[in-house]
Order: sequence, then C-alpha cells, then structure tokens
Amino acid sequence: MSTQLFDLKGKVALITGGTHGLGQAMATGLGNAGATLIINGASSQEKLDKAVKHYQSLGIAAHGYLFDVTNEALVIENITKIESEVGAIDILVNNAGIIKRTPLEDMEVADFEQVLKVDLVSPFIMSKHVVKGMIARKSGKIINICSMMSELGRNTVAAYAAAKGGLKMLTRNMATEWAKHNIQINGIGPGYFATTQTAPIRVDGHPFNDFIVGRTPAGRWGDPDDLQGAAIFLASEASKFVNGQIVYVDGGILATIGKPANEN
Repeated sequence: MSTQLFDLKGKVALITGGTHGLGQAMATGLGNAGATLIINGASSQEKLDKAVKHYQSLGIAAHGYLFDVTNEALVIENITKIESEVGAIDILVNNAGIIKRTPLEDMEVADFEQVLKVDLVSPFIMSKHVVKGMIARKSGKIINICSMMSELGRNTVAAYAAAKGGLKMLTRNMATEWAKHNIQINGIGPGYFATTQTAPIRVDGHPFNDFIVGRTPAGRWGDPDDLQGAAIFLASEASKFVNGQIVYVDGGILATIGKPANEN
C-alpha cells in the first residue's frame, strides 16, 4: 500500500525548464517513479534533444517540446499538441526560471520585468491552460518551484525575490480556487544546491562556500537528487490532502537564525 501511494505509472508529467540542473533532477525522480515525461525547453532544439535522450537512456519514457513558456499563444498551441500526441497532463512542474544579479538601484526596469515574466507570469500562464483539463477530469497536481527567496531577501536578487515571493502566494491562491476540483497545488523551495553553476564557488576556503556550509544545519550543499523525494510526494497520491504548501528542501537553513561566529 505504501509504495502504491508514490507510484506514478500511467501519469504524464510536464516539466518546464527540465533540460538541466534541478529541473532535470526532479524530472528524473518523477520518471523513475513511473511517469511519462514531457520536457520543455526554450533555448535550443539541440539541448532539448540531448536532454530527452538522457532520460531515455535511463529507461524513462520522455518527449521534448520546444516553446517559450511566457508566450501564451505558444503555450496553448503546445499543450494542445502534447495532449493530442502523448496524453492528458496529470502533473505540471513550473520550474523554468531566471535570475539577474544586479543591485536594485542599478537594475533596469526591463530586466526587472523580464525576471517577473519568466519566474512568476509563466507559471500563471502554464497553470491556467493545463488546469482546464485537470478540472474536467477532477484530478491533477501542480508543483511550483519557489525558493528560499520566497521568504528571505538577499543583496542583488530583488527581482528574483519579488517573483518567488509572488509565486508562493500564487501557489496558495491556486489552491484556494482549484482544490475543490481534487487538484493539489503546492511548491518546492530549494536551498543551495551543488550544480555546475555553483561548482566554481564550492571549494574549501571560498567565502561563500564556507558561509553556506556554516549556515546550513545539515552542514553541506544539497545534492540535486535530494529534491526527488519532495517532487514525487507532491506529484503522487501520497499528498492528496496537501494543498497550498511550500516544502523547503534546504538542509534546515530557514529553521534557524544561524550560529555566532565563535560557535563550532
């Protein structure tokens, strides 16, 4: 019975930004739990094809669709194609995102708006058009990828924090409006993870590496695979009465104010 709660066989999961990084890790978890993957990317067909082949090499059924999640017309067109060519979308993971590290007083309005468009508006667009089928079927899962910046600020990431804070509240409001249709909408807030992007600073003696390891109660950076359990839980029947929640996978950072510099 317990394993059946987490079984995703027969489910179709659409993951935006699932060609690399944390999105790829979460998609792999869903695929290993039995879901057929729909991988969305926007940068290039070559990168998308490479990602799909990677999933298939793991024995996971995967399909790729190249489109810009901020373009509503393209979103509608591709959701229609996916449902026709693969099947109804049971699970939507809104993972696509960008960050621009600029001091707030120096940031261009266009850059601020772009971050909001990708990180906040696109989950609204995707969810708006995927949820219609879920409502008709009286079943569905939406997982919005939030951030610790949904709760905390940090220098140079104001636009990102504004978007991710907004996404937290959008998640709660989606649950408020759609839970009555047996749809569960929740979020995952990753902490600091060991990815190719963070590799240059994840070395002993680097000030930021030492800060993260010291600030995290678990005493380490997260491994991307650490996100798989939360993704599977929120995508499965195991979370059928969980709604409007953000699960922070951060090694305990948000649980503590930290420790004094003189404390081991």
